[in-house]
This record gives sequence, structure tokens and C-alpha cells, in this order.
Amino acid sequence: MNPNSPPALFSPERALALGRQTLAIEAAAVDALKSRINGEFSAAVELILNSPGRVIVSGMGKSGHVARKIAATMASTGTPAYFVHPGEASHGDLGMITRHDILLALSNSGESEELLRIVPAVKRQGARLISMTGAPASTLAREADIHLDAGVAQEACPLNLAPTASTTAALALGDALAVALLDARGFSPEDFARSHPGGSLGRRLLTHVRDVMRPGERVPAVAPVTAIGDAIVAMSRGGLGLVAVTDDAGRAIGIFTDGDLRRAFENRIDLQQGCIADVMRPAPHTIAPDRLAVEAVEMMERLRINGLLVCQENGQLVGALNMHDLFTAKVI
Repeated sequence: MNPNSPPALFSPERALALGRQTLAIEAAAVDALKSRINGEFSAAVELILNSPGRVIVSGMGKSGHVARKIAATMASTGTPAYFVHPGEASHGDLGMITRHDILLALSNSGESEELLRIVPAVKRQGARLISMTGAPASTLAREADIHLDAGVAQEACPLNLAPTASTTAALALGDALAVALLDARGFSPEDFARSHPGGSLGRRLLTHVRDVMRPGERVPAVAPVTAIGDAIVAMSRGGLGLVAVTDDAGRAIGIFTDGDLRRAFENRIDLQQGCIADVMRPAPHTIAPDRLAVEAVEMMERLRINGLLVCQENGQLVGALNMHDLFTAKVI
């Protein structure tokens, strides 16, 4: 077909039918893989888990694109992995592979010339080979220590030519392998966050209260005998919407907030008389500086409050934070 020739007559109905057919074929291809999650699959997981090296994932063409994604998924979920182009491997990059590594080779036909060319050298170095193909009787499948069958009944392409269902199946099988490895390693959300420090999950799971709180010297704090009016002035200057009430040792024994002030007005409390101890909330809710910032968010939402005092285990006031601080830090 000449790309500059006029397009064929477009049919919305035909486009919708093909779109739905593509999804149905690819869904069926992935579903069929479930029966092939067998001993070979668990053997592949065990081999990778016990390997002191890395997983080198390789493939040509569309399989190469899938291989890159599988390597990236493994690397971000606790399994050291990277992609090596099989063509470049034949021209020097084979030196990246050591005898401790495992080569995960992807080829739908199992006859990719570029992959088959490097297999003898890889095996000669002592590295192990896991193949993922759509042809269990192929050369690559036979040469492998472990073979993962990613075969499909048909491509979603109407011509049954363009890699569509086969690449989807290989990608899904790679994800299954990565997830099984993740679970076997005891990989946690915190581990995931450490691999993604720039993402929202990283911020949520790696940010601690001490990282976002206002330090003690910036927290308005008064003694219990302080006049109510003076405590309100301190709260206003602090810009936190609260004032902490501390004892002589610097321990938080109470709190007075903007909300408490509004309620005092509603209840017609005489704010010109008495000391802050008369209107403060004793035994305030606090959080430790080494807790995760997301825990502060959860506590404030659960208690329906906008600020928290940050205290050491002995009650010593070391800081405070409010919802605005958490928004600024992009924890929320």
C-alpha cells in the first residue's frame, strides 16, 4: 500500500467491530496463559531468586520492546534487571553478561537469528537461559534451561501478521513473573517507594513527619498560666492555627486552636478573664517525628482536626504541622 494514496472508505461500524474484536482476541490470549503457569514457571521464579546475578532481558523488534518493559518492571520491583539488544550483544555488549546472570530471551517464533547467535556464547560463560516463545518446539525453546510458553491462537491483526496478541501475551507473562518474584522477595510498598522517589507514592511512603513539620522554635507555645488574650496573640503570630500549652519541662499538656476560639465565642466565654489552662484541650493528640507523614494525614482526617503537635515519646514538644504543610509537601 502506498502511504500517500487516498485512504480507503472509513466505516465507523467496521472500526468499532475491529476494536472490540482486538480486545476480545487479546483477552483470550492472556486468559489462555493461566493453564501454562506450571512447573516451568515456578522453576523460572526459583532460578531467578537463587541467582547471585541479574536478569538480562533481550529480544528483537516488537519482542524487544516487550523485553525492555519486563526488565523495567523487574528492576522496579526488587529484581535487578536490564535490557540488552541482541544485535548489540554480538558486537561487544555480550561483555555485560556474566556467568552469574540469567538471560531471559523473548522471541515469538523462537527462531530469532540475533538471539540464537548469542545463545552459545551466553551458555559458554555459564549463564543460565530462560526462553519465552510462542513455539515450544523452536530452537530457542530447546536450547533454554527453562521455557515459558507464551503462544497465542491468533494475532488480533486482521491479516494475522502484525504482532498484537502475541506481544500482549508475552508482556502479561512477564508481569506474572515479576509479580511472583516480588512476592517471593517480600517486596513491600516502602521498597517500591525507594525505587520511585520522584513519584507520588515515593513522597507518601518516604516522607516522615520530621521532614514536613514546623520545628519547635517556630511553634507558638505558652505556659498554662498565660492569659487567654496573650495566648490568642501568640497563636495568631504563629500562623499555624494553634498554640501549644507546655509545662516547665517543655512537655505538651494542652492545645488551643482556631476552632476552640470560635467555639469559645459561640459559648460566650469571657476571653478577657482567666488563663489558657481554663479553655485549652488537655492531653492533646500528638504524633512522633519519626512517623510517616501519611499517618499524620490519616490521624487528622479521622479526628477531623487541621493540626497536630509533634512530640517525643516523653511528651517533649519538638514541632507541629497542619494540613497546609502536608499539601505543600505533596503528601496529600
